[in-house]
Parts: sequence; structure tokens; C-alpha cells
Amino acid sequence: MGTRQQLQFNEITWREEPLCTDLEVIREIVESSGFFSIQETRIAVELVEERLNRGTSSGYCFLFAENQGKVLGYSCFGPIPGTENSYDLYWIAVKNDLRGLGLGEEILKRTEEKIRLSGGKRIYVETSSRAQYGPTQAFYLKCGYAKEAVIKDFYSKGDDKIIYVKSL
Repeated sequence: MGTRQQLQFNEITWREEPLCTDLEVIREIVESSGFFSIQETRIAVELVEERLNRGTSSGYCFLFAENQGKVLGYSCFGPIPGTENSYDLYWIAVKNDLRGLGLGEEILKRTEEKIRLSGGKRIYVETSSRAQYGPTQAFYLKCGYAKEAVIKDFYSKGDDKIIYVKSL
């Protein structure tokens, strides 16, 4: 694909089924952001493992954006058990050197469409209130999500959980 400026969406292929090779790729993508702890990175990888081991009964769905067989970004989402038509967006991440080029928005748009086609009506996403997550919070607002709730000191003292929601 070349340099950062050469990202062309028509060169991207989309895949839903995770592969064993995605375990390391997901780890690299999540680590490249510099946002997530070792434990959070481990959780991102565990969701792929769960899907590989249990298939669709895991409740985890994926969408991978690729170019020439290389994963550029992905989302992980699934229906929220016990709800009629609500979904969680567990992860959305792109390679750090591709951030700001619209790939995250494209992944999110395609993820929302998959959820809508599966009968989903509302998508929930949570993030941290820490300053480093300011761009993440702005991303969700830009993509039409509304701040629904703030749970004080959820992750740690001074680190609130912010829950965003979007109706489809």
C-alpha cells in the first residue's frame, strides 16, 4: 500500500472470520495505539481466541479491514445478552500509523450496517475518561454517538467509564 497518504478504501478487502494469525496482529494493532494496558491488550486477544474456539456461539463478531492480506484495522462487536436488540462495540482499532485517515470511520460504518442487518437497534460503546482518550471520545461524537452515562472512578480513582450510544 505504500505511504500513509496512499490509503485508498477501494484497495481494502473485508473479512468477518478471524484467523489464528489474527491473534498476534490484534496484539500489535492494540499495542501500537499506546493507549491500552497489558491486561487490556490481553483481553482484546482473548476475544479472538474465544471466537476461534467457540465460533459464533461465543457472541463475538469481527470485521477486519485488509490490504494485500495485511490487517489494517478491525472491530469486535456482539449482541448484549438479555436485551432485545442492543449490541456492544467491544473494540475498534486501526494501526497507529493509519489513524486519522478515515479508516476507523469506515470500519465503524460497516460494523453498524452489519449490526443493523442482524436486527440491532442500539449500539453501546464504553471508553475511559482519561485525557489520552480525548481523541477516542471525539471520534464517537463525530460518528453520531451520544454520551449516555458516566460512571465515576470505574476503572480507577479519577478514571471514569463513559458510555456512548447510537440508535440505528
